[in-house]
Parts: sequence; structure tokens; C-alpha cells
Amino acid sequence: MTDRGLAAALAELHSRSRSGAAAGWARVRGAFVLALQAGLGAGIAWFVAHDVIGRPNPFFAPIAAVITLASSIGQRARRTAELVLGVAIGIGIGDAIILLIGSGPWQIGLVVLLAIVTAAAVGGGTPLVVQSASSAVLVATLTSATGLPWTRFFDALVGGGVGLVVMSLLLPLNPLSVVRRAADPALEELAAGLRIVARGAAAGSSDDVGAGLARLRAAESNFTALAQAATAASENIAIAPARWRSRGALSQYVEGAPHLTYALRNVRVLARRVMTALDDKESIPAVLPTSVELLADAVDLLRQEWARGVEPEATRERALRAAAEGGQAYRDGVGFSGGVVVAQVRTTVTDLLRATGVEYAEAPRLTRRAAGWHGKPRSRRRSL
Repeated sequence: MTDRGLAAALAELHSRSRSGAAAGWARVRGAFVLALQAGLGAGIAWFVAHDVIGRPNPFFAPIAAVITLASSIGQRARRTAELVLGVAIGIGIGDAIILLIGSGPWQIGLVVLLAIVTAAAVGGGTPLVVQSASSAVLVATLTSATGLPWTRFFDALVGGGVGLVVMSLLLPLNPLSVVRRAADPALEELAAGLRIVARGAAAGSSDDVGAGLARLRAAESNFTALAQAATAASENIAIAPARWRSRGALSQYVEGAPHLTYALRNVRVLARRVMTALDDKESIPAVLPTSVELLADAVDLLRQEWARGVEPEATRERALRAAAEGGQAYRDGVGFSGGVVVAQVRTTVTDLLRATGVEYAEAPRLTRRAAGWHGKPRSRRRSL
């Protein structure tokens, strides 16, 4: 290896190590508040159950607090209810089986089997089933049957209550930060995929468009995370008075997230049709890749304007310019697949307008006007 090659390799390694360290630090920062919540909740739960109430060994209380606080993707109230019910089922079955037939390997197996079957029979979800089984194992292996079952159930109730108090009053997460951390990578991937598709269409490269489509498909997980974060943020802000001042900025993300998911799915259809048009040697007017590039610009602007908490006017303007360029491409002449691409551009523009808060009926009207189809009969081109 030459000195120049060695230097390049070392530079690349250094760059990767720095990016890896940055990503690790970002993950630590994202989890720190949740870790702080869980630590605080566990300590308070033990203190309340042991020192205030007088329970001699309330290990279910900190466990319940931690599980409650770890339910960070929404529906915490429901998960807390499932947790308490799961503990009750597990403790009841565990105590009954051990009291009747003693302890041992096959008794533990029977306890877990009955706990899971019972949890499933009452219609419980995964948290209830898991907690029922784990509570039954703890009762069967780490505790004696001399204590009253309701005392351990009470421990879990104390822990769940403490967890809810911590996350709503003492140390509430900032829901705006949570949802923004989920929204930024989703929007960045959507914009990046659109730019790759636009460049591939302009260069006539089906392979490049395929690479953009692959990136858009991979972005599905980012949008799933965004939807989950929006649900969690809505719940957190509803039960945390200290965060109510963030409602206005948060509503942009919460109300816009579903429409961005629609946009992602529509641009994947768009990318597949661009590939088909290129493979079929259809004519691609120059304004059509420009239209797709403008969609990417609109997505980038949306991310920036949401981050600043301002009205996304620039996003709307750029999205409508994309619709206008798409309409020009249609007038310049496109084949069948090109016509579908134009239709998907318009549909995606409508999705983006809806994500910015434009009303249901107003968004398609503005899109049709920008594309030059305002007032024209829709039956002329059903896909538009």
C-alpha cells in the first residue's frame, strides 16, 4: 500500500470512528432522560413501599415502576393496567400452585404455562402475557408462599403509580424533543430518496432510480418510529402539565405524521413508475425530474420549518411548484408510466400540503390549480 493509500485508509477509519462515536453519544443522550426517570422511579417506589407503607421486601414495586417508565412508545396507561393485571395473574397462579404441589422444575414449568394461558384467555397483549409469566416465575423461585398474594399485588400497584407520577409530574420527558428526534431522520431519508430518484430520472439510469427506491423502502422503519413517537408524545403531553406549552409545536408533528407516511408510500409508487418508464424507453421531459427534486426540497423545508416551530409556508410554496412542473411535464408529453408519475407527484403534493395543516378539501384544489388542471373535468384522466 502506498503512503497516499495508507493516509486515505487512516482518514476513512478516523471518519468512521468519529461518526460511530457521535451516533453512540446521540443514543446515550436520547436514552438518558428515560434512564433518569427509571432510576428515580425505582428508588421512590422502594421508599414508598418499604419505608412509608412498611412492606419488608417490596421488590415488585421498583420492578413495576421501571416497566411502566420503560413503556416509552405510547399507551403507558394501558401498559400500566396490563402490568398490574399481569402481576396479579402471575402471583395468584404461582402462589396457588406452589402451595398445593410444592416447588420444583416441573412445577415452575406448569406455573408459567398456566399464567400465559390465563393471560391470553383474558385478551391480554404482549406486556400482560410477559409480566404474568415473569411474575409467576419470581413467585415460584424467589419468594415463599407464606405471604399474602394481595401484598405483592399491592407492591406492583405502588410501583405503577409511582412510575406514572414520575413521568407526568416529577420528571416528564419533553415530547417535542422525542418526536423531533424521530421526525428528522424520517424526513431526511424521504428527501434523500427523492433526490436519488430525480437524479436517476434525469440521467436515464434505471439502476440509480432503483437505488433511490431501495432507500425509500428502508425508510419505512423511520416512519413507523415517527408514528410511535407521535402517539407517545400526544399521551405524554396530555398527562404532563409542565409540557403543555409545547402543544402548538407538537401538534404540527402529530397531525402531519400520518400524511407523511402516505407521501412515502406514494413516492415509492412514483419511483417504480419512473423505472418502468425508463425500461420502456418512454420520453422523460426534463421538467419531470425537476418536479421530483422540488418534492425533495419541500420535504427538507418541512423539516426545517417544523424544527423552528413556524408556519410551513415555504414548504407549501415548494410543493405547489412541484405540482406545476409536473403539470408542465404532462403538457410536454409523457407516456403511460410518465402520466402515472405525474399523478403520483400531484398526490404527494397533496399529502405534503395536508401535513402542513391545509384542510382536506383545500389541498387537492390547490394542487390542481398549480398543475394547471383547475376547473377541468376529472374524467379526462382518472389517475390525475
